Amino acid sequence: MRISWEIGGAQGAGVDTSANIFGAALASAGYYIYGNREYYSNIKGRHSYFNLTISDVRARSVSSVVDILATFDAETVFQHFTEVKGVIIYNKGVKDTKLERVQSMEPEIQERVSEFLTSKGFGTTVSDALKYAEGKGVKLIELDYDEIVKKTAESVGVPMSVAERAKNTAAIAVSYGLTGLKKDYLFDALRRTFKQETFVKINTTAADLVLASVKPLYNLKELPKTGRRIQVDGNTAVAMGKIYAGLSFQSYYPITPASDESVYIEAHQEVMSLDPETGDKVKRPIVVVQSEDELAAINMASGAALTGVRAATATSGPGFSLMGEGIGWAGMNEVPVVITYYVRGGPSTGQPTRTSQADLLFSMYVGHGEFPRLVIASSDHVEAFQDAVWAFNLAERYQTPVIHLIEKAIANAYSIFETDELGLDKLRAERGKMVDAPDGEFQRFKFSEDGISPRAVLGKAYLFYTGDEHNELGHISEDSENRIKMYEKRLIKLRTADKEIPEEERVKLYGDQDSKIAVITWGSPKGAVLDAVDQLKNEGMKLQVIQIRMFNPYPKNLMKRLLSNKEVIIDVEGNYEGQTGIINKLSTGIEPTNYILKWNGRPMAWDEVYEGIKLALKGEKRVVLHGGA
Repeated sequence: MRISWEIGGAQGAGVDTSANIFGAALASAGYYIYGNREYYSNIKGRHSYFNLTISDVRARSVSSVVDILATFDAETVFQHFTEVKGVIIYNKGVKDTKLERVQSMEPEIQERVSEFLTSKGFGTTVSDALKYAEGKGVKLIELDYDEIVKKTAESVGVPMSVAERAKNTAAIAVSYGLTGLKKDYLFDALRRTFKQETFVKINTTAADLVLASVKPLYNLKELPKTGRRIQVDGNTAVAMGKIYAGLSFQSYYPITPASDESVYIEAHQEVMSLDPETGDKVKRPIVVVQSEDELAAINMASGAALTGVRAATATSGPGFSLMGEGIGWAGMNEVPVVITYYVRGGPSTGQPTRTSQADLLFSMYVGHGEFPRLVIASSDHVEAFQDAVWAFNLAERYQTPVIHLIEKAIANAYSIFETDELGLDKLRAERGKMVDAPDGEFQRFKFSEDGISPRAVLGKAYLFYTGDEHNELGHISEDSENRIKMYEKRLIKLRTADKEIPEEERVKLYGDQDSKIAVITWGSPKGAVLDAVDQLKNEGMKLQVIQIRMFNPYPKNLMKRLLSNKEVIIDVEGNYEGQTGIINKLSTGIEPTNYILKWNGRPMAWDEVYEGIKLALKGEKRVVLHGGA
C-alpha cells in the first residue's frame, strides 16, 4: 500500500509543521512514512512544499504522481495541479486568482503553466487549473479557510489573528479524514506539537470542524507496530551517529543544508555515547564551535584530532571548496579528521537548498597534490547513522581525512525505521595505532610497510606538524630521497585500506544477482531505484542493483566481477556527467551502457526511475529526468 501526499504554501506559512503533524499522526497509527522537503533559498514568501509517502511497509522514496494535494494558496495549485491523480484540497478564496497575479512565481514557471493551460483550451485562473484536473478524474475539495478561522476564533474565544494558523490544520485535517483513520492520532499529534492549551484548543477545534464533513477515501486501518521505531531526518541521523561514535569536537560555519547537524549536536552536548577508548557507554561533553569561516573550521577540527579526540566538521559545496587547503594540510600530516559533506546544487552558490550528486569526483580529488582521502557515501538514514561511526573508525585506522557524502535529498528528508536496523550492538570504535606517550623524540611519521605510523597525541609527546614536506620526526625536509619515501608512505595507506577493507563492505547488492541487467547507483537515488526495480519485478522483469558505498578506495575487483558478464549496465545518479560511470571505467575498464541522470536539484522519484529504466531497456542511451516543481 502506497499513498503519495503533498502539501504546499508560501515559505514561512507552516508547511513543514503541517507535514510533520500529519506524518506523526500516521506514524502513531502504525504506518511508515518517507518525507522530502523542498524549499527556496529565501527566508519567507517563496513556494515551499513537502512530499510524503505513506506505506504499510518501510518507505524508501517519494513519487512524482500525487494522490492527495493539500494547498493553502494559488501558487501551489498552479505548481502542482498536473501531478495529481486523486484529490486536490484548495482554498475557496483563491479560485479567481489569475496566474499572472501570483508575483512570487518565477516567470519561467508562469510561462510554462500558461502555455500548458491555453494549449488545452483553458484560461489561466486557479479555477481553470482545477477544471483541467477535474477533467482528468481528480476529485476537488473546496475549503473556505476564512470561514474556518472565523468559526474557530468564535468557538475558542480568541481574535481571528490568533486563530489564523487554523488554516494549516484544516488542510491536514481534510487529508487525514480521507485516510479513514480515527481522529485520536491526529489530535495527539496536535497536542504534542502545540502544547500550550490555547493553541491546542484552536487547532483541535479547527480539525473537528473540518473532519465532520469529510468522507473517507482510503479506509485505512490501524497497523500493529513491530519493534521500536524512530523518525529522523538525515542531518539528525548523522549527528546521532557522530555522538554515538564518541565525537568530542565539532566545528562548522553556518551553511545550508549542513548547519542543522551541528545545531543538533550543540543541543545534545552531554549525552550517553561510546567511549572510544573502552567501548563503554559514558556521558561525555562535546565541544561545538561556530568558526569564522570554513577554512578555520577544518583547521580547528584537525587541531582537535591531533590531541587524540574524535573530531569532525560539516559543510556544503562552497564551504567544502574553501576547506581544500585545510584538507590538504590534514592529508600531509596524516590527521584522522572527518568531513561530513552535504552535497547541494552548484557551481558557486548554485542552488543552495536543492540536492545534487555533482561533487563526487571533486570529493575524491579535493586539495592540491596527491594524498589519501577516503570517501564514503550514505544512501538512507540508517546508513547515515552507521557511516558516521564508520567514518571515525576509518579516519583513525588509516590516519587520513575521511569525507562522508550526504546529499541534501537525504539531509532534508525524513523516514521511519526500526531501531534494530541500526545494529548498535555491532558498532565499535577502532582507534588504530594509538600509542602511549613515548620517551624522548617520537617519530610521528615513521616509515612502515603499510604506510601507517604509530600515533601519539599532542600534550603527551613532543610532536612537530607542518604544511611542508617533512621527515619521520616531522621536521621540514626537502631532501629528494626523503620526499620520495614520505610521499609514497602516505599514498601506500590507500593500498593498505584497499587490501584490508572487504570489498563486500564497500558495495551493497539487491535484486536478482544472476540477471544480465545491472543498475549501479549511490546515495539518495537508491530508494527510488529499489522501488522501481520492485515494480519491474512484479511485471516479470528481474534486475540486479549495485549500490556503491565507498568510492575511495574504489571496490574495483568486485565491480569488475559483478559487471563483466552483464549485457546492460544502467548508471543512475544525480549529475550531468555520470560520474560513477567515469570512476568505474577508470577503475575497471567497464563503462555503463546506459545512463539515467537528473540535475535539476530535485530528488529522484521512484516512478520516474521506473520509466527511465524502461526507456533504457528499449535502447535509449541517456535518459534525463525532469520531475519536481
